[in-house]
Amino acid sequence: MAELTPQVEAPVSKVPSEKVYYKTIWLSDIHLGFKDCRAEYLLNFLSRVECDTIYLVGDVVDLWSLKRTLYWPASHHDVLRTLFRKANSGTRVVYIPGNHDETFRDYVGHIFGPIEVKKEAIHTTVTGKRLLMFHGDCLDEHIRLNKWEDLIGDYAYDLLLFVNRWANYFRRRFGWHYWSLATYIKQRIPNARQVIDVFEKAAVELAKERGMDGVICGHIHQPALKEIDGILYCNDGDWIENCTVLGETEEGVMELLNWTERQSVMDTLASKPTEEPEAEVLPLRRAS
Repeated sequence: MAELTPQVEAPVSKVPSEKVYYKTIWLSDIHLGFKDCRAEYLLNFLSRVECDTIYLVGDVVDLWSLKRTLYWPASHHDVLRTLFRKANSGTRVVYIPGNHDETFRDYVGHIFGPIEVKKEAIHTTVTGKRLLMFHGDCLDEHIRLNKWEDLIGDYAYDLLLFVNRWANYFRRRFGWHYWSLATYIKQRIPNARQVIDVFEKAAVELAKERGMDGVICGHIHQPALKEIDGILYCNDGDWIENCTVLGETEEGVMELLNWTERQSVMDTLASKPTEEPEAEVLPLRRAS
């Protein structure tokens, strides 16, 4: 029961109803300071999880978005406060900055309060598997599009998130749970799938070069837990579209959770006032 042998394209697990314990969890692409950040879902998760170690795999704070528009609601501040409180209470918290919070890479090798800051890290699982961890923007050269495609892609993605915001506004009005329309659409765009495949293969190749058993990253907002060419590929997803978290159990089993599938979370968030969504944008998908 202690082997890291997920099925190919392992499904996102549903979350049990009570407190959740993991030896280690991985979170990335939270994008605090961005209007589409699902901070309430993350706070709900953090209030119910107990763990020994938390790895923050980049893009925790969206400095790019904050430079454009100052947006910092109480829930975003509460996420940071909760992470620091856990770190001060004995949970080891390791922060690997990404491209949207790359300013914090200046602090690599230092302790930011109770939180360790690293460029990348290696995690050894309960079963002895060595997993390379990095945000993922170091692989951008492998998936770089030409300028025109890049421009069209940005506008198309902005539109997807705008539609997604309104779709879920009406879903909440009817008492339906959160569902990512943007992810659903993007899964059906061939070029998007091709870019994801290239990224995943590049991450696996890097892990092979380093002599690792697997790799854990974020960046592309595409949660996944699968084996590629004998290497365990893990992407913990995001808290914009998918609200996913990667966890390692006490037995060394890796699990990918989608927190929006938990009914108690739905009930808690549905009881809050429903506000009309505003326009603005960011990334995607959930493992099939």
